Amino acid sequence: MIWNELKKPFLILAPMEGVTDVIFRQVIASSGRPDLFFTEFTNVSSYASLKGRENALERLATVPTDKPIIAQIWGKNPEHFGETVAALKKLGFSGVDLNFGCPDKNVNRAGGGAAMIKTPELAISCFKEAKSHTSLPVSIKTRLGWSDINEFKTWLPVLLSEHPAALTVHLRTKKEMSKVPAHHELIPDILSLRVKISPKTKLIINGDIKDKANAMKLHQKYPEVDGFMIGRGVFSNPYCFTDHTPTKDELMKLLYLHLDLYEEYIKTHSASYEPLKHFFKIYINNFPGASDLRAKLMETHSTEEARAILAQQTAISRTRLSDDGTPI
Repeated sequence: MIWNELKKPFLILAPMEGVTDVIFRQVIASSGRPDLFFTEFTNVSSYASLKGRENALERLATVPTDKPIIAQIWGKNPEHFGETVAALKKLGFSGVDLNFGCPDKNVNRAGGGAAMIKTPELAISCFKEAKSHTSLPVSIKTRLGWSDINEFKTWLPVLLSEHPAALTVHLRTKKEMSKVPAHHELIPDILSLRVKISPKTKLIINGDIKDKANAMKLHQKYPEVDGFMIGRGVFSNPYCFTDHTPTKDELMKLLYLHLDLYEEYIKTHSASYEPLKHFFKIYINNFPGASDLRAKLMETHSTEEARAILAQQTAISRTRLSDDGTPI
């Protein structure tokens, strides 16, 4: 089982909608991959319908550099969980994770994600149905509660009683979103629940973990935690799973790689250019002129236009060198 093969403390790139797609995962793999990848979450009801299956399979697409990778799914229909999970092993996944924590309003309105916190019996039905349809390890990602952090005292035991292979806890409630600091002070209480109810379940902590160094500090303080999940930290440093601080040139190379991978992807898939612009802030940041360059890139409508602006920026930079090649 993949969870037993990972060396403690292991690091995971958090699944983020519109971010951790098959293209961006390749970028992160090139800069310093985590121990484990997750896909963006896929709606089980989409997979269960003939109309939505093609889209679901695109979201579940992987490449060799992804391995090992966990498929994350969401929904509220137990039968659809079972049907989707039954196909995942054949697609090459090492496990399946049920999203019971997404705070998105549309997802919650549909009864999925963090809304499962309010319907624990349904959540368990979905988990049991998923587990009964696969030999892959089934894990869960969730939050402390819906609106009160003390909900973890009743909600997490419900999940742990089903002995998931792993449990990732984002240390905020749905209501808190990411507007308050993660409640790291609750880690000892959550560890106690794990030991008491399901000691073999791997415990992963998520929330305000910026990089590998930050994770290692937390591990020193809480050595019983098995792994740490980094989410928004990847926007500050795509090398966050290493000890490396990238240079401007290294970040620019990653940007060009991202453009290359996108252009290769759209040869065989349909993908809008607009979401690609959300990634520019990762690579174009913290250097003189970065904000102006990023603003220009945000006005582009194709990779060709983006490359033209980047080439122009490079030419301007070269003209700012003295005769001996040193910056003026």
